[in-house]
Amino acid sequence: QVRLVESGGGLVQAGGSLRLSCAASGLTFSRYTMGWFRQAPGKEREPVAAIRRTGDSTYYRDSAKGRFTISRDNAKNTVYLQMNTLKPEDTAVYYCAASLGYNEYDYWGQGTQVTVSS
Repeated sequence: QVRLVESGGGLVQAGGSLRLSCAASGLTFSRYTMGWFRQAPGKEREPVAAIRRTGDSTYYRDSAKGRFTISRDNAKNTVYLQMNTLKPEDTAVYYCAASLGYNEYDYWGQGTQVTVSS
């Protein structure tokens, strides 16, 4: 079975940092584009960042640029999201997802809560 397990969420003050991790199993990790999404209460799920399977190309939503960094370690089957200069509007459940790159994401993790206090 494919499993994506996020960790690293928590409560942090505005301006602080967190690093999220997503450990994947049951799939050929290096074949997948990996992405981070988030969903705040009453809001739509939105993409935050993504990284291609080789790690040579990344995507960030505008509000994350310059603050967030996505990376991956294919040897560890893990993708990371380093989040710096966190803002209260970053508060959401963050989800890890895997995609073969053709359209929609194929697999999703259970999510990890990130709360940023003012």
